[in-house]
Amino acid sequence: MEKEQIEIVLVEDNKDDAALAIRALTKNNLANKMIHLKDGEEALDFFFGTGSFAGRETSNMPKVVLLDLKMPKVNGIEVLEKLKANTATKSIPIVVLTSSAEDPDIDKCYAIGANSYIVKPVKFDDFTKAVAQLGMYWMVLNKPSAV
Repeated sequence: MEKEQIEIVLVEDNKDDAALAIRALTKNNLANKMIHLKDGEEALDFFFGTGSFAGRETSNMPKVVLLDLKMPKVNGIEVLEKLKANTATKSIPIVVLTSSAEDPDIDKCYAIGANSYIVKPVKFDDFTKAVAQLGMYWMVLNKPSAV
């Protein structure tokens, strides 16, 4: 995976939600070039080439990040802040995919620069459909900036 272009980064600490998201993306042939990171600290290490990702070629940025908010070590809002504050990562589309429907979280994420905020559907089928639609939009329909 290191030499390949990673297109989707899933940052999710809940094993069940991660498995469902990966399954939905795989079913729609969108998971070939994805990586699952289990918490915010691992995500920051990945993007900035530190910790367990020291030496990673950080110029290859994904087409989209699916980011949970409520995670151990470093929460999703902190990850969002750091990615949007850095010139090398600020243009990466970040979709917050979380169980939090709290207005302060929604407002803060958009103020920081989230590109979308999706509350995870509770039902299995609804969740997998939502992830598949997100993947299709960001991987196939969306036209990213050349900058």
